[in-house]
Amino acid sequence: MRTIARCLATTSLVLVTTALASPSWAADVDATSAIDTVTVYPDGATVTRVIAIDLTSGDSTLVAKDFPLSLDPSSLRVEGEAGAKFTIGTIDARPPRAAQPVNLPELDKRIEALKDERADLQGTIDAATARRKFAQRFAETSPAGLGEKGEARPITEWRAAFTAVAEEVAAAEAAIRESARKQREIDRQIAQLEADRSAKPPSKLEVRIDVASAAATKATLRVTYAVRNARWLPLYDARLDTGAKDRKPQLELVRRAEVTQSTGEDWSNVTLGVSTVRIARGGSAPELGSLVAQYPQVPKPRALGTVSDMAMPSAAPMLRKMQSAAVPPEQADIPVRADEQQAIGDIGDFQATYKIPGRVSLGAAEGAKSLKIAAMTVPADLAVRAAPVLDPTAFLEASFKQTDDTTLLPGKVAIYRDGVFVGRGKLSASAKDDIVRLGFGADDKVKVERAVLKRNEGSAGLLLTTSKTDERAFKTTVRNGHDFPIHVAIEDQLPVSENDEIVVEMLPATTPPTAKDIRDKRGVLEWSFDAKPGEVKDINFAWRARWPKDKSMVIVPSG
Repeated sequence: MRTIARCLATTSLVLVTTALASPSWAADVDATSAIDTVTVYPDGATVTRVIAIDLTSGDSTLVAKDFPLSLDPSSLRVEGEAGAKFTIGTIDARPPRAAQPVNLPELDKRIEALKDERADLQGTIDAATARRKFAQRFAETSPAGLGEKGEARPITEWRAAFTAVAEEVAAAEAAIRESARKQREIDRQIAQLEADRSAKPPSKLEVRIDVASAAATKATLRVTYAVRNARWLPLYDARLDTGAKDRKPQLELVRRAEVTQSTGEDWSNVTLGVSTVRIARGGSAPELGSLVAQYPQVPKPRALGTVSDMAMPSAAPMLRKMQSAAVPPEQADIPVRADEQQAIGDIGDFQATYKIPGRVSLGAAEGAKSLKIAAMTVPADLAVRAAPVLDPTAFLEASFKQTDDTTLLPGKVAIYRDGVFVGRGKLSASAKDDIVRLGFGADDKVKVERAVLKRNEGSAGLLLTTSKTDERAFKTTVRNGHDFPIHVAIEDQLPVSENDEIVVEMLPATTPPTAKDIRDKRGVLEWSFDAKPGEVKDINFAWRARWPKDKSMVIVPSG
């Protein structure tokens, strides 16, 4: 009968209990672990390593030296199973001691020999330097063009003297350059040997696990821990089929996870999953303190040289694997479209976890890897939306009801319309039953034109109570060039006053808008309607602002 032993312990407990509970005679047993499962969160990851080991009867300490330095020691948890009864004691995580080189005497001997060789080269440089100085001094001090008795020497002797001096100087400089080059190479070798001679800083963490077994047995331990240097970001593919006369528009939304990690360990051939839980935010809402309204206190002057009494706080295989299906011999020449592997979702009330079938690999600091986690196809409502005050382009928009049980997290969207990539957008967070809207590029068959009909700045009222006015009128013309009806939404802006002396009113010539303050933005108006094939529709919009004559008024974007 297999007995399962479980232990929850932290490093902080180890410091207290090791001296009391761990027998001093417990033998150290080297253990090797392998990463088996990884769950990635938006702000971290949990990793599970497996240790398979033969336990002896009695107490022993398993020492695994292949854990990453980036793990959170307080998150270490161990559980296991074996063929005989055994217990798991304390867990300890510590950086291993710096490793000294095993061939230290040989390294010292080699460094000493290189330093001697460098000194010999320095002697050659010094001798060549003296030789060059002597040749140069001889050329400067020898009488030029005179013999022993002052007579002029033949020109051929002058040239021979010049050549001799030049050869001496050139030979000396060549010897200096060659020796200096060899010295630089020796310096590099010495630096490398001295680096090899130095103790190597630990690149892994050492995890020690105390176990006690009633009999010799084979055991399997699973060690789980958290790391921070990993994350996943939601990405989306939105593929719109605009439909036809016999086919309604549909939208396929593919959810992807872009995973990155720089934990210092390679995730090779692991079971990988992503979760929507955010582990870095803690478990509770922040607690608020009290706010006090008071008169500001005048600071007391300080004597020179004093300091503040209160210290301020310091502020591998590709991740996406393709599954191939067996093809009968008689169909071997028929191309079969590959299906992209999709994650298996485990949807709960407070979180969603997606596990990738099979095993995948992701190296440390290898870059981002993308994987498909889910897809859904929903009916879409199409509309054309334009804000001609900024851009007369009509943009196709698709809206759909979010039917998935999981919240759509905010992320970037790759936009496809009828199989053609048309750009990128952003998706806001959307819970189940929310209406999601996505833009799918310009609709060139819907033309929108905005014309200024009137713009007058003047005064109004009686002579003694004259005020300034700004009156404007616009006409927006929409032409549906499609051979089918389409819903159109036109947006415009009515200035909003935040001062009682400034009065803004919409004039009667305005075509009544169908919605005001859309998306909770003050003064943003919308005119929506269904445009028939080939229909032309005009929208009139007029407003007037009035303010005191002795003041100036400007219209600026809202902060």
